[in-house]
Amino acid sequence: MALTVGERVTVEATDALCQKGWTAAELLSSPDRLTTPLLHGRPATWEQALDHVASRLREVRTEHGPDGVAVFGGGGLTNEKAYQLGKFARVALGTSQIDYNGRFCMSSAAAASIRAFGADRGMPFPLTDLAEADVVLLAGGNVAETMPPIVRHLTRPALIVVDPRRTATAKLAALHLQPTPGTDLALALGLLHVAIAEEALDGEYLARRTTGFEAVRISVSEWWPERVERVTGVPVAAIRQAVQMLKNADKAVVLTGRGAEQHAKGTDTVTAFINLALALGLPGTPGSGYGCVTGQGNGQGGREHGQKADQLPGYRKIDDPAARAHVAAVWGVEPETLPGPGRSAYELLDALGTGEGPKALLVYGSNPVVSAPRSAHVTERLKSLDLLVVVDFVLSETARLADVVLPSTQWAEENGTMTNLEGRVQLRRKAVEPPEGVRSDLWIIQQLALRMGHTWPAEPREVFDELRRASQGGTADYSGITYERDGLFWPCPETEHPGTPRMFLDRFHTPDGLARFVPVQHRAAAEEADADFPVYLTTGRVLAHYQSGAQTRRIAPLVEASPEPFVELHPDLAEHLSIGAGDLVRVSSRRGATEGVARISDAIRADTVFMPFHWEGANRLTNPALDPTSRMPEFKVCAVRLEKVARERTRRSERSGRARNELGRVANEER
Repeated sequence: MALTVGERVTVEATDALCQKGWTAAELLSSPDRLTTPLLHGRPATWEQALDHVASRLREVRTEHGPDGVAVFGGGGLTNEKAYQLGKFARVALGTSQIDYNGRFCMSSAAAASIRAFGADRGMPFPLTDLAEADVVLLAGGNVAETMPPIVRHLTRPALIVVDPRRTATAKLAALHLQPTPGTDLALALGLLHVAIAEEALDGEYLARRTTGFEAVRISVSEWWPERVERVTGVPVAAIRQAVQMLKNADKAVVLTGRGAEQHAKGTDTVTAFINLALALGLPGTPGSGYGCVTGQGNGQGGREHGQKADQLPGYRKIDDPAARAHVAAVWGVEPETLPGPGRSAYELLDALGTGEGPKALLVYGSNPVVSAPRSAHVTERLKSLDLLVVVDFVLSETARLADVVLPSTQWAEENGTMTNLEGRVQLRRKAVEPPEGVRSDLWIIQQLALRMGHTWPAEPREVFDELRRASQGGTADYSGITYERDGLFWPCPETEHPGTPRMFLDRFHTPDGLARFVPVQHRAAAEEADADFPVYLTTGRVLAHYQSGAQTRRIAPLVEASPEPFVELHPDLAEHLSIGAGDLVRVSSRRGATEGVARISDAIRADTVFMPFHWEGANRLTNPALDPTSRMPEFKVCAVRLEKVARERTRRSERSGRARNELGRVANEER
């Protein structure tokens, strides 16, 4: 039974939650919360707002065709919402122009896993397997801050962490490899070269379970450790030590995170780490394997059911005739009426308002003004639209630009399923009634679809049951999972099936059942440091905040813990630039500039600075150069220059004031 409006929800702190988790209930009663639709900045009734949106969508479609309208979703949406949003775009709107912010998250790992294994499930084994491993290699992940509950599974294994910074996770490691940003691929090639030279390979596994190794063996022959040291900055001795640790382990796991993946060569970088894991005989071996650390609340499920530009439910490809026929039958439409693949996330945002691009955009569960690369340019594209509709619970930076803002329910106010990083489908149950005037995303989609001539359900269970039918027979088959049988791992093809905690034990999801080695080669970052921009910038998260900060920057304890953007730089670089701790620093790239408070730390390389991306600013700097396969932008490395703006003593009171005033700011300015 859900609590009534006004009854307070609390979260009990446990070792399974981080600070963001045990403060999450404060968000439900945030003073910034929207409880009525906004039409051109003014309160409106739901009928007025929805009628206006539907009318303008019809006008844009009539003038510019179905692809004149676009949809941008989010990796935090429930499976039901992600599914219904994809259906709404392709059936009610008839547009191919749908993608989501998960493209900025795990797309490189997904693409690499599909071409190696034939399927993508972040971790194709239970998370608890990590605790049984002897060695875990984590490339580009800082789970101690981004996903603290996972750390309890990493107390037994010897950790090898690959990161340009000595993060909280790297401090837990037995071995920290600290490469120059953008050189993870060269490091992975070097590790495999040494593994071959040290006879660390599993020959029987290679012969029985893989194909294509010889081409990869030849391709890494030129990546001897001394060359890798020159490219990456990682010492030869450390490279050899990492391989020895993996060689001597009975059970080992290779994991990648955003640090390795958010590059214009991210798919090849992950492929190189998968090649290493395959050569060691890890994937599909109980207690060992390759996995990807999820970046969003429903990062796995969000990409399985149709809000990605090239996919249909069940992780089906949209250009597969059989997939189109199956899903079209569930939806009650003809396969030929379904559009083909659309633009990827950044390409979609970049095209908004242009001659050939969409003129109207619906945004669900995303804040691209903060989270997109080259964000100042994306902001201008959003401003150029004929219609921008944002569904959110507060006036995020993106919602503040919108013609229409529709207030939606939050995590404790609705039922729905989420799929975690290990492929386990979990039912999130409603705990409290939403505030008066707030509606669910599914209801909003239903009402817009109704105005476009379609009658669809809005109850999560009904939508999930349809999702089950649409996913049946697909790679991510949910058809055997029900609200009463949640907690199972996909694929689960029948209601009597126990689910699949460990994939690939007998065969990989390829036509011949063999995993595929894929030769890849290192190439430089899309933008190298030079005389004008002599320092590398890398971005990431901090413990107190999450994604674009639209939620966490409204929770007082989290704001107090981390009140403002900062620039982390090495003492040598700080001395060279005459920057002291607490100074205000301007960071500039070829795309824009932003400011942050200096933090001096020897935990980062002297040629690199770090900025968190939870505030508007860091992504003004980042490079939208795209991976040719995954279409992932190069978030993790670009060239910047730094200059001191003001001394610390002139900024302290202003910064304290900003922290105190963070809560309620948007409501006071905009309502």
